[in-house]
Amino acid sequence: MKQLIALPILLGLAGFAHAQDKGGCPQLPTAEFAWQQRAYGNTLLCRALRADGSEAFGLSITPEAPYDLKRANRRNTGSVGGQSVYWYEGQLATKPGALVRETMFELSNGSNAHVWIQSDSEAQLTQDMGVIQGLRFDNAQLSSK
Repeated sequence: MKQLIALPILLGLAGFAHAQDKGGCPQLPTAEFAWQQRAYGNTLLCRALRADGSEAFGLSITPEAPYDLKRANRRNTGSVGGQSVYWYEGQLATKPGALVRETMFELSNGSNAHVWIQSDSEAQLTQDMGVIQGLRFDNAQLSSK
């Protein structure tokens, strides 16, 4: 009987581990989100989706930084997976009033990570930044730069 009880638990844990292992996407610190992963050539796109299907935040891993962030848009410091970063303010033409933040940093394998958040409130922005802070880049450890 103990084996029958343990089987659903093990299957559940295996499903959780599978949901966390998405090729090149970093490990999420919470089961509240799930990755939607797509590869476009040499770019990996990871979107953290809420249970309702909306995007909480996203990240891309590319060989080169997609563009330069403007120092004038720098808003605050933070961290992503233990790496110190600057968060920059952005805008969405299709969603005026949205709170947009983005950052970029280099991974130890030379790839570049670009992380963005689009929130409707300061509270949601703070909550999403907290989740991003806990990301774990197991397959590509963060650089010490």
